[in-house]
Amino acid sequence: QQGWSKVSDVCTGGRRRQDSVAAGLKRLSNCGWAVIHDGARPLVTADLISCGLEAAKETGAAVAAVPITDTIKVAGDDRFVQQTLLRRNLWAVQTPQVFRFDIIAEAYRQTKGEATDDASLIEQLGYRVKIYMGSYDNIKITTPDDLALAEVLWQKYEQ
Repeated sequence: QQGWSKVSDVCTGGRRRQDSVAAGLKRLSNCGWAVIHDGARPLVTADLISCGLEAAKETGAAVAAVPITDTIKVAGDDRFVQQTLLRRNLWAVQTPQVFRFDIIAEAYRQTKGEATDDASLIEQLGYRVKIYMGSYDNIKITTPDDLALAEVLWQKYEQ
């Protein structure tokens, strides 16, 4: 529908998300861009993917994100507040994360240790990562409450 080719290959994932992405990247060839998306975010739209591809043209790397609306506090192990962060600079990063293939492949070849997302590996190499507007509906389903919310949102999309 969007002019994108369909899935052409499937591979076995790894123990960690990072291992699964690395396995997928090894299977790709003749590819200019890699769009990495979590299966735990089933409400992604074609428009969000298109926006990511467009945003990534600037630096070769872009991540979907939404502005944080809650106040974020840093606490110690004792659960006492140590710092309150300024919301205006905080974004909740989502997927899809879009990268020029050569950049993300290099990042995975050179990675040493754990990363919570693919963009972190890119940042470690000194590349700039562009944030593009994600969607508050693009939730990650990790709890039963998330699943209930996703079902409500899915009904909205079906109408």
